[in-house]
Amino acid sequence: MLDLPAKMALLADTPSFEPILAEWSIPASQISPYLSGRIGLPMTLTSAALLLFLVMDPLGNIAFFLPALRPVAPERRKKVILRELLIALGVMVLFLFSGKYVLQLLHVSEPGLTLSGGIILLLIALRMIFPDHSNSMEEKVDTEPFIVPLAIPYVAGPSALATELLLMSREPNRWPEWLLALFLAWLVSGVIIYFSTNFEKVLGEKGLIAIERLMGMILVTVSVEMVMKGVTTFMQAG
Repeated sequence: MLDLPAKMALLADTPSFEPILAEWSIPASQISPYLSGRIGLPMTLTSAALLLFLVMDPLGNIAFFLPALRPVAPERRKKVILRELLIALGVMVLFLFSGKYVLQLLHVSEPGLTLSGGIILLLIALRMIFPDHSNSMEEKVDTEPFIVPLAIPYVAGPSALATELLLMSREPNRWPEWLLALFLAWLVSGVIIYFSTNFEKVLGEKGLIAIERLMGMILVTVSVEMVMKGVTTFMQAG
């Protein structure tokens, strides 16, 4: 039986070590001293929840939710928001467990998924920092919205679904943590959206824009790290 240092030595030249760590059942806290120089250490529950929260961008979505709810009677708006949030959660949970089969069908490798996921997040982050109002996601709604556009794509959008796909493809054995991270991110986002009118009154339009751009700057850092991880893994595999 190999001890921990010997096992870590075996991983020195391994491009994708997450599946091996899962098989050995070694906690991330024990491997950090050995792999501190490697890019892409196992993501924690907190970091996964924060990443999902950032890509859901609830503060940025306030500007989309309020116009979409104008045709709805004021006394029904809270009920509509709650219904759409629950639908979005159902869609994201379904995609969390079914997305890996799409990857298997398309034969997408881990380095390719990590690199493409980082590029997608980078583009999303840049749009948060430098919004293009001529190419907005806002959709005009004349009646009470149902599923589209509030649940999809405002909450369960392409960025959130792609992030779920990335998490599950890298470490599928940690699905309970990813499910909890998704629920936590959805819960915080849901509270912000549910009280969107109050947030708009307190922060104002400029305050919402400032916070959204700050979130975008954080997401840029995360996306660049993912791109570096994808490139490094691809080069080592080659």
